[in-house]
Amino acid sequence: MTTLYVNPVTGKDTNAGSVKTPYQTLTKAIAQATAGTTIYLATGTYNAASKERFPLVIPSGVIVLGNESTKGKDIVIVGSGEYNSSTFGNQFIALLLESGAQLRGVTVTNSVERGTGIWIESAAPVVANNTITRCGREGIFVTGTAKPLILDNQLSENAASGIFMVRNAKGEILRNICQKTGYGIAISDSAAPLITDNKLVTNKAGIFLSRTAKPVLRRNWIENNTNGGLVVTGSSQPDLGSTQDPAGNIFQNNGQADVQNNTSLTLISVGNQLNPAKVSGSVKLDSAQVPTPARSATQFSDLGNHWGAKFIQELVNRNLISGFPDNTFQPEANITRAQYAAIIAKTFDLPRQVGASSGSFRDVPSDFWAVDAIRKAATMGFISGFPDGTFRPQQNLTRIQALVSVVNGLGLKGGNPNILVFYSDRAQIPSYATDAVATATQRRLVVNYPQTNQLQPMRTITRAEVAALIYQALVSSGQAPAVASPYIASPDADIPSFSDIQDHWAAEFIRRLSSLNLITGFADGSFKPDAPLNRSQYAALIVKVFNPNPIRPATQFMDIPSDFWASAAIQTAYRGGFLSGFPDQTFHPQQTLRRIELITSLVSGLAIPKAEDQETVLNIYQDRDTIPTYAQSAVAAATKAGLVVSYPNSALLQPKQPATRADATAFLYQALVKKGRVNAIESPYIVISF
Repeated sequence: MTTLYVNPVTGKDTNAGSVKTPYQTLTKAIAQATAGTTIYLATGTYNAASKERFPLVIPSGVIVLGNESTKGKDIVIVGSGEYNSSTFGNQFIALLLESGAQLRGVTVTNSVERGTGIWIESAAPVVANNTITRCGREGIFVTGTAKPLILDNQLSENAASGIFMVRNAKGEILRNICQKTGYGIAISDSAAPLITDNKLVTNKAGIFLSRTAKPVLRRNWIENNTNGGLVVTGSSQPDLGSTQDPAGNIFQNNGQADVQNNTSLTLISVGNQLNPAKVSGSVKLDSAQVPTPARSATQFSDLGNHWGAKFIQELVNRNLISGFPDNTFQPEANITRAQYAAIIAKTFDLPRQVGASSGSFRDVPSDFWAVDAIRKAATMGFISGFPDGTFRPQQNLTRIQALVSVVNGLGLKGGNPNILVFYSDRAQIPSYATDAVATATQRRLVVNYPQTNQLQPMRTITRAEVAALIYQALVSSGQAPAVASPYIASPDADIPSFSDIQDHWAAEFIRRLSSLNLITGFADGSFKPDAPLNRSQYAALIVKVFNPNPIRPATQFMDIPSDFWASAAIQTAYRGGFLSGFPDQTFHPQQTLRRIELITSLVSGLAIPKAEDQETVLNIYQDRDTIPTYAQSAVAAATKAGLVVSYPNSALLQPKQPATRADATAFLYQALVKKGRVNAIESPYIVISF
């Protein structure tokens, strides 16, 4: 995985594109990027004045990443260029996305007449967490046989449409907000996307359908659009639910009609919130035979750009938390001990902890609304009462109480107290809670807004903060995928932390190497330690860690074009003696690296001397018969040098198994120990040769 950095203020296109020496333009970064590259954009304006050339074409497999948590605030792409569409001729667009490309966390504007922000043609990219605004025609145009994923964006003040999908396009339009534009979403020709959990408000029309469009509409909030909520023309046939699949759309306060059917066909509506008096044309309102699905977090009227919206959304999706009847979530409201117990009881189903409370308290009567939840949360060890036998269910919960609760309930241990220096207000942490806070921090449970280094331990916790804490607890326990947020507390680089290495056998190797800025994780806070490593990724890692001097001339591999993302790294690793090609002059960059190849590579590149007692050393391994003859000398040398790390049994070399990211990290760290560049780590999986 390659990373490139761009800063329109401090960067130069003659730089290397690193975090310390970024490029000036996204144009330059795109020219250097290949599949697997992530381009990080710094705050600033990316326009013609900053030397950008439009349209910007994001290649297949390339991720352009700004700030997803703010929907790209202050990371602004402004511009327009000519593009000749195979389906619509000459167009003026800001960005073109190819299949597998991702655009995340930026603001896009194309203000020229008939200008389009993002153009997607017969491709399947991802457009997520962006702001697309003030475009001369539409924010996003989708055509051909495209199947994009368009989610969690804000589209406003675009002249014609927020999102316009035509021809035979499909794909998914999820959790977007379209407002103050012509049509929030327009679907035409034979396009048939899934449109779900979007909020379409204060437009001329919420959704406009024409020709033979056949979208599926689920759980959308369509309100206060001046001409109409859903306008259906031509021979369009929207899917508005069935008796076994109620749609759950909400239509209200739209101008001429909430649903306006201008076709000769009868529309079937099942499970939608729809006033019959606000229906125009032939629409049959049927009843659902199953419950109508709940609304998503993006439909809460008070969330908008709230920092905790992602966490809330994930819990709503799991039916673990809900809002209020007035369509609000009240993210900044305080939460009581009883309300907290109810969320805990719904989220976790753990056995009773030894020594935990019985869950019976003298101020919680048997008919109290949360009595069962309080009892369950208490017996699981998440909460306890006070010395006087009370629970005080209506008392507000503090942030420190919530952190201690989750750590205790999940039975988490092993926090390093030194990590607390990260917090500027650490003096406010009660002494009884220091271990719990340290553990919570290393487990990435702590989410602090607006300053990640301010814990505010004694302040009353809010509903949004509880949602974030509970979701991070699910991530830590492997029950949910990590989400990217700048407010997850991450200590300084001397104690790095990733969301998926807690209790992993290689955790300390990973943290130490990461602290040296020699390895990195992924944008969602994970490291993916058990993912296999291919030959090109390993070459890039070798160059990053050792930057080897050449010991032989360069060569040309037939399957490594000059513009391949790892071309330079492969040449450097080859010239340094760490890697070689195959007899047919190929390199096989995507081939998974095996553990035996990892060992022979390090022995060769580091010129590790042979072991004089080779047979004795090899007898350490119970599976020595599986070691290829050609590699036995290298295995003995690597073992003697202390390079070999083998999990779960140090007596099993597993030579033909794929080398994982954790394996490579551990071996490379041991190589640095051998070279005297780092201190040794105590691990039962380091193979010791006497």
